[in-house]
Amino acid sequence: MRLLDENGEQLGIVSFEEALNIAKDKNLDLALMNGSAKPCVCKIMNYGKFKFDSIKREKELKKNQKVSELKEMRLRMFIDKHDMETKAKHVNRFLQAGDKVKVVLRMKGREQAYAKTTALEVMNNFYAMLEENGTIDKKPELMGRNIVMVITPKKK
Repeated sequence: MRLLDENGEQLGIVSFEEALNIAKDKNLDLALMNGSAKPCVCKIMNYGKFKFDSIKREKELKKNQKVSELKEMRLRMFIDKHDMETKAKHVNRFLQAGDKVKVVLRMKGREQAYAKTTALEVMNNFYAMLEENGTIDKKPELMGRNIVMVITPKKK
């Protein structure tokens, strides 16, 4: 096997027993780095410290990641202008926080007859209030008695 010391310098190709003896003399561990190589590559290291550092590195990466949620905002077909502005303000806050927003317009009874005209107009007006912070990920689409649109935050 090809052997590397604790500093990453090559010690050459040695037998398994010889590598194990070198590791024991230094009070360190022998770790297999690449078993598929010919010959396989092993390294003399403090495995406990290596494991601790890798877990610490993973935690640091997770801490820096932003997990975006999918928030939902419900609208009605005949929503008042002020109510729509209030809901748009909430959605803008979600988008600035980096979350996706699913906008659902629910229609009842006879409102479904106006799905193509009035409902799409309401959705487009709502999106016009959000254009500065978000982009449409999924265009308004009729799903049963709902019209659904997904908005993602704009890249900074």
